[in-house]
Amino acid sequence: MVVYGVVHLVVAWLALQLAFGEKSGSASSTGALHQLAQSSFGAVLIWLVAIGMFLLVLWRLLEAAVGHRDEEGTKKVRKQLTSLGKAIIYGSVALTALKIAMGSGSSSKKSGTDDTTATVMSWPAGQWIVGLIGLAIIAYGLNLGRRAWTEKFREHLTAEGKSGDTGRAYIWFGKVGYMAKGIAFAIVGGLFVYAAVTHDAKKSGGLDVALHKVLQQPFGPYLLGLIAVGIGCYGLFCFARARHLSR
Repeated sequence: MVVYGVVHLVVAWLALQLAFGEKSGSASSTGALHQLAQSSFGAVLIWLVAIGMFLLVLWRLLEAAVGHRDEEGTKKVRKQLTSLGKAIIYGSVALTALKIAMGSGSSSKKSGTDDTTATVMSWPAGQWIVGLIGLAIIAYGLNLGRRAWTEKFREHLTAEGKSGDTGRAYIWFGKVGYMAKGIAFAIVGGLFVYAAVTHDAKKSGGLDVALHKVLQQPFGPYLLGLIAVGIGCYGLFCFARARHLSR
């Protein structure tokens, strides 16, 4: 969780730079890992990130296989599938970190998302698949927003982690962080749906493309700055969760 928090803080920093006019870096997990690799002790940091993310994947896989024993029926299945989905998300970051650590990760800003989308669109019913993927990403973003609004994320903290002034700060980090991530994911999902509707793979994109779309809106730099701060808050909440992990 500490490693995941670090990645989010670097993404937040890159997004802030983008909001202030610096467009040389990719405001995504891949861009964040390249940024870490270029820092002092970069090679060591990237290997630590790769190891930490793979441990996070292992945790989620174990959770999907034998966890959630206090739940029953469809609720248990839903939580197991959620854990499996998170393992896949963490795994993509872990593989990227491993590639960069081994020197095979591209330093290009291009994420290849549109190439992957184009490949999927070439399949039978490919447009529908891309559209459904987009809707699933939007649903995930809305769920993050719901967790922020209802403070459902509090379940991840122990009683100690929710008490006192420090606990209140953790809760605010969670509220702002989950809401910002929810907005970002909803925009990413919207890009996939738009790509499916227009049959144009280049309309799709990951986090970096989504944040650039925000930048193009009225008051874009201010909106992007707020999202960047929110992503940073999510990173801080990851630290709190590592310190006071409940589940």
